[in-house]
Order: sequence, then C-alpha cells, then structure tokens
Amino acid sequence: MSFFFFDYKPYVAIIGDIVASKQLVDRQTVQKQLRTTLNAINEMYRNDIASKFMITLGDEFQGLLQIGNHAFEIVETIERAMRPTEIRFGLGVGKITTPINFDIPLGADGPAYYNARKMIDELKSMKKKKKEPRITMKIDIEDNADVSELINAVFSLTTVLKAKWTDRQREIIDVYLKCSGTQSDVANHLGIHQSNVQKALSNADFYTYQNVLTTVTNILSKIQETKDD
Repeated sequence: MSFFFFDYKPYVAIIGDIVASKQLVDRQTVQKQLRTTLNAINEMYRNDIASKFMITLGDEFQGLLQIGNHAFEIVETIERAMRPTEIRFGLGVGKITTPINFDIPLGADGPAYYNARKMIDELKSMKKKKKEPRITMKIDIEDNADVSELINAVFSLTTVLKAKWTDRQREIIDVYLKCSGTQSDVANHLGIHQSNVQKALSNADFYTYQNVLTTVTNILSKIQETKDD
C-alpha cells in the first residue's frame, strides 16, 4: 500500500544553501570541502540520483533524487561532513517538467524545484524571526500539505536535539553512523572503552534521533507514482 498518491512520477529536489557564506573566513576552502562532499554523495547514492549534486552558485548547491529512500540521510550526511559550516536545506517533492541530465542539475525545472526553493526562502525568512521554531531543513511535498507540516515539525525537533550535542558526542555519533556497527566497534575505532560510547550515546539521546531518522526515511521511501491495482 502506498502512503502517498501521485498520478505522475514524483522527484525529490534538494537545494542546499550555506548560511552567511559571505562571512566565512576561508570561503574557498569551504567550497572545496563542499565539492568533495557532494562528489562522495554522488558516488554513494548513485542509484537514487536522477541528477547529480553540484554547486550551482558560490554558496548554493542542488541535486535531484528519483526516489525518496535516502533523502533525509543524504541531507544529514552532508550536514555532518560540512560541520561547523551551517547549511540550510530545502526539499521539494513533485513533477519535473523538463528533460533531466544525470550529470548536470542545471536546466531541470518543475514543481519539485519550485517547492524546494520555496522551503529555502522560508528558512531564510525564519532565520530573521526569533520567535519562529529552530529548523535547518524543510520539505514541501506536492499535494500533501499535512504530511509536509508533520515532517517539518519532526525536522525542527531534531535540529534542537542535535544543537545540544557536545563535540565529543558528535564525534562518537559520526563514527557510529559511519561504522554501522556496534558500540564495541566505535570504541575500538576511537581507542576508548565501550562504556564511554554507551554513555555518550545515551546522554545525547542518540537512539531517539536514530528512531526519527528511520521513521522519516520509511515515510519518504513511499514517494513514488501510485499505480492502479
């Protein structure tokens, strides 16, 4: 059973924007780091990608996914790789009305990109309003406003949760996610005791975060054209 109902082939457009890029001390180094990160994403998630991730402006990049399975995971991976540089992400789900070039995202157009751009604009506006909820990514799913609103509420909560992590907790979480293994694997990798890993993950409420990641991934994995039975 499909969670969403699309009578067309939906795509997931992702637009990323470096926050306060003009204030970066070494903008060239950050852009190089971003380029390396996007190249790794293009290789790692090649089967998901309709059009490769690429820097489109000095402080902005975009890519297009043909399935939603790893959309949240991709955003989180880029965010971790680029830390401490802050990035906002707009995700848009909808049609693509122009031909798609796998190697170059420029030129593709349609509601998926319009929705992603709208989310970026909303995040920029929210950044200026102190009473708005804290959030670094937003999604707009065509014809699914209620689901989009619910997922965005989850994104906001994860943003607040991650903001409380210490540098050490982040280091341990990064290794845990990369290893896809056990606490013992992380401990061996970092040369620390397994109990220290367990304590760090527990204090960071990591398993709550991991559950959210899994839940949102499962929801987004159902973004596909609905076929009649």
